[in-house]
Amino acid sequence: MAEIKVDPVDDHTMVIPETEISAQKPHRTLRVASLDIFRGLTVALMILVDDAGGEWPMIGHAPWHGCNLADFVMPFFLFIVGMAIPLALKRIPSKGKAVKKVVFRTLKLLFWGLLLQGGFSHAPDKLTYGVDMQMIRFCGILQRIAFAYLVVALAEIFLKDAQSNDIAAGYCSVFRLYCWHWLLGACILILYLAMLYGIYVPDWQFAVHDKESAVYGRVFTVDCNVRGKLNPPCNAVGYIDREILGINHLYLKPAWRRAKACTENSPYEGPFKNDAPSWCHAPFEPEGILSSISAVLSTIIGVHFGHVLVHLKGHSERLKQWIMMGFALLILGIVLHFTHAIPLNKQLYTFSYVCVTSGAAALVFSAIYILVDIWGLKYMFVPLKWIGMNAMLVYVMAAEGIFAGFINGWYYEDPHNTLVYWIEKHIFIGVWNSRRVGILLYVIFAEILFWAIIAGILHRFGIYWKL
Repeated sequence: MAEIKVDPVDDHTMVIPETEISAQKPHRTLRVASLDIFRGLTVALMILVDDAGGEWPMIGHAPWHGCNLADFVMPFFLFIVGMAIPLALKRIPSKGKAVKKVVFRTLKLLFWGLLLQGGFSHAPDKLTYGVDMQMIRFCGILQRIAFAYLVVALAEIFLKDAQSNDIAAGYCSVFRLYCWHWLLGACILILYLAMLYGIYVPDWQFAVHDKESAVYGRVFTVDCNVRGKLNPPCNAVGYIDREILGINHLYLKPAWRRAKACTENSPYEGPFKNDAPSWCHAPFEPEGILSSISAVLSTIIGVHFGHVLVHLKGHSERLKQWIMMGFALLILGIVLHFTHAIPLNKQLYTFSYVCVTSGAAALVFSAIYILVDIWGLKYMFVPLKWIGMNAMLVYVMAAEGIFAGFINGWYYEDPHNTLVYWIEKHIFIGVWNSRRVGILLYVIFAEILFWAIIAGILHRFGIYWKL
């Protein structure tokens, strides 16, 4: 279970060197404020794209190839997890204790992932709970984070030797120090590419289990018999998930349902075309097995940034490493996409997608680091910092809709006559006479800002929900 902790030992604290603090307090341990703010920004983005993406599809997930705002959220989380690993494990001298902590945290992430995204909770709109074990969804956001965290944290524990904190500021010094981490990343990339382009995908069948679908219960056949394709129906990522997880345990409403081939309303959701291909009705797991293997690369890149933060003591040395690598990754990913070598694709977690999103994470974090840790403009980002320090609470209550589901459970006469719907309709949509604008403002003020204030109150009392 997760824990509510008062005045916890922070998971990403670090000792600021004497050159960066006053001589009177040479050993003061501080949180890395920019990392908290970046985490809070990512949680806020998740709430925004999840709850406003239906009305603003340009910020929602791309139906297939491409990269919208929502497609940056998962890689940002993995990047942040990677950055926090060196900061957390450097304080645990015993490998045995470190492994125990990593495994225990992984199990807690898996538990909450299954509970929140496995199908048990039907918040916020359906006032029911429970899951048919024949249809439970095994994969999800927290499960992917758990897998990436486990792999990279164990690598951090076992693949590094005893090293001094201070190393040369040369660009390749941190790479050389952790060369085994990059060898692991290279092996993961080779394995992923070999399976993505090498596995043969046969024809397959599926029955529609979505009870809201007009074709519920029908059985469709998808023609493939190909190898190395990256289209929606015939890629190796989906094939592996169908064979190992079982087609009944995949996500029922993948983003590809908004593709032009499926609906006239693309990129909005809408009824399928009469001649829509059969795969439009099929489930697909966006956090599946093979794509999660590739997702580990985002965490390894994040770990490198954490190593730079730990070992290089000057702001300019850190920023030089971060910004150069960020631009290099971003340019590489864009070139791979626009030369049609490897397209950007979140559902497949392609290598170009890893590069673009990790490069963007590097540059966004660097900008926050400059504003907060160098220029001292912390007060501009206090709401995001509060969210970042209580990210699990805000994720569960807001992004997963648990709090809204609880409020919706109290209604008058009709299940849609609740406080949530009343505020949404009369305060936001009604005032602006626009559902799109009203929903956007509702998400910003009634969800993100509201939970920032709640997190701030909890921070005032030193209460945090930690995994």
